[in-house]
Amino acid sequence: MRPSRVLAIEDDEITGNEIVRALQSRGYSVDWVDNGQDGMVRAISGEYDLITLDRMLPRVDGLTILTTVRSIGIRTPVLMLSSLGDVDERVRGLRAGGDDYLTKPFDPEEMSARLEALLRRNQSPAAPTQTTLCVGPIELDLISRKVQRDGQEIELLPTEYRVLEFMMRHAGQTVTRTMLFEAVWGYHFDPGTNLIDVHMGRLRKKIDPSGVKPLIETVRGAGYILA
Repeated sequence: MRPSRVLAIEDDEITGNEIVRALQSRGYSVDWVDNGQDGMVRAISGEYDLITLDRMLPRVDGLTILTTVRSIGIRTPVLMLSSLGDVDERVRGLRAGGDDYLTKPFDPEEMSARLEALLRRNQSPAAPTQTTLCVGPIELDLISRKVQRDGQEIELLPTEYRVLEFMMRHAGQTVTRTMLFEAVWGYHFDPGTNLIDVHMGRLRKKIDPSGVKPLIETVRGAGYILA
């Protein structure tokens, strides 16, 4: 069983190191970033089990990261960490989509216990298989979030799943980069990163392995199409 992955978005070096040490000692795999811009990119990847999020960050603030993550459907539990401990600030953080709020300075034991509670709360029984999308040999279950090609299950990361789901809903149509940025990442513009190239490359390796007819095609100068 793989260790739970935690994304720590914290600009204070002392606090960041404290979070990493506390969680690694409890068996978590921890990635730490020290600014909101990099934190946003990591958070919207959907590849983490838990996120600790500082309220006040350089480049992009914590509330903006939180509202963006929730707006595109990422349900990763988020523990807000902030020196702003008044009631109004706690309410703002929770209403923006935070799952819990811890005021600085905090005890690492309490932080770890709160994260463990969020992780338990997020582990629910698998839902029954009911609704599916089918395009050629690809079948995507919208309830269990399982993907199969020719009956063989394919393991996808959350962002890869969302890219595939969007393309299956638009099968036979050219899907542009702008459409993908809006639908999957919540951007209404091309941020000039290689996010799509990286995730599309990973998805194609899993969906279209060598020896089978490729389903995802590049439309030069336009985008992609799921044939």
